[in-house]
Amino acid sequence: MQITTIGLDLAKNVFQVHGVDAEGGSEVRRKLRRGELLRFFEKLPPCLVGMEACAGAHHWARQIAAFGHEVKLMPPAYVKPYVGRQKNDMADAAAICEAVSRPSMRYVPVKSAAQQAALLAHRGRSLLIRQRTSLINAIRAHCTEFGLVAAKGPANIACLIAAIRDGQNPLLPQEARPALSILVDQLQFLNDRVRRLMTIPGIGIITATAIAATVPDAGAFKSGREFAAWIGLVPRQQSSGGKERLGGISKMGDAYLRRLLISGAHAVISHAKRRKDIGETWLGGLLARKPSMVAAVALANKTARIAWAIMARGETYRATA
Repeated sequence: MQITTIGLDLAKNVFQVHGVDAEGGSEVRRKLRRGELLRFFEKLPPCLVGMEACAGAHHWARQIAAFGHEVKLMPPAYVKPYVGRQKNDMADAAAICEAVSRPSMRYVPVKSAAQQAALLAHRGRSLLIRQRTSLINAIRAHCTEFGLVAAKGPANIACLIAAIRDGQNPLLPQEARPALSILVDQLQFLNDRVRRLMTIPGIGIITATAIAATVPDAGAFKSGREFAAWIGLVPRQQSSGGKERLGGISKMGDAYLRRLLISGAHAVISHAKRRKDIGETWLGGLLARKPSMVAAVALANKTARIAWAIMARGETYRATA
């Protein structure tokens, strides 16, 4: 009998394979070292290969698909219900093999190397900004111990840096300057790299490039609401017995895209509040009834749906009130 479906449990060095035939009978269960994996699939007749969308999954999907196999990636949370009582590599591979054949399963589009490279610029920028924020907070905290306090915001840290650099402030002991100077140098190092990263073509329109790189095929989502739900911009449900209970947003999707969309929504709201006719718009009516944060999430949800329509249907944006 020919193997028709394979569940592949990915790891760093040892991979577990679970293959079945058309009748669902187990045909192969084996462990493969990293160097053996591609040789195994190269000799195998084309079949359906399922994997969890985890670290390295897109790379392996591209490599295995080059041999003629149909590769499908699945969110790990969707595979978990198919795992039995005991969790081990064999059980995980069997669960993946079972899950990939389910008609109701949701799949993650395989990204190209270029799309992953575009996302790398976003991930790198996000990491540098987190590190910069950590350094700024550290400098503030240490200076506060000596009575040097600055207003909130990255721009206001300059006065503390000047006090560390010039060495003339009587509140700051000379013994504290070497350690603080190291933190200031590291902060300047990160600032320079953030600015250079922002000069890469496409980073100026951060949210647009992030969505385009993260979602290579918008047609994988049935609707704009489904796309917004994937990002985590819809209410979390705790409904039972015919009673609907809706809470805050689920936050189950892509945290980076969600943060970008909500930040953009706050900017739109800040600009809209200066308009004289804001009360006549959909956003103005929402702000009159709800807090700004709730309105920002609702606007981010609406923006995500518009983005899906543009990508999935090839339409252009039409401004509305």
